[in-house]
Amino acid sequence: MLRTEVLSGLVVALALIPEAISFSIIAGVDPRVGLFASFTMAVTISLVGGRRAMISAATGAIALVVAPVAQQHGVEYLVATVILGGLFQATLGVLGVARLMRFLPRSVMVGFVNALAILIFTAQLPYLTDVPWSVYALVTVGLALMVGLPRLTTA
Repeated sequence: MLRTEVLSGLVVALALIPEAISFSIIAGVDPRVGLFASFTMAVTISLVGGRRAMISAATGAIALVVAPVAQQHGVEYLVATVILGGLFQATLGVLGVARLMRFLPRSVMVGFVNALAILIFTAQLPYLTDVPWSVYALVTVGLALMVGLPRLTTA
């Protein structure tokens, strides 16, 4: 049991590092801020989390929403914005608003996730100009794996 918990914690930690750094870049803040924020969210969820296997970290939606705040007003307002957003989430959770999610059609949720993926991809495009050819090869291999691998196996 302990071995499984430690291994799952390591996998999540290794997955959060590149995610936190990339979303920090999108939000226009120092990557150390994103790493600290992801660590803080993961520890908070582990202590007060509501469900088993619940993982929380920086998300694309948050990074894309708070990026203008960080750029226009600085990191100080970014911290205040995120704390206020957390208070809103906690209040909505206590009020049981999550029950209303069942009224959202699947197509709306799929559309939201696809739009988020498009926004994250377009945010990365400026970093793909004037780079060595090997970067384009890695991007191509990554996209081929994401699209092709699920068609070959369900593992």
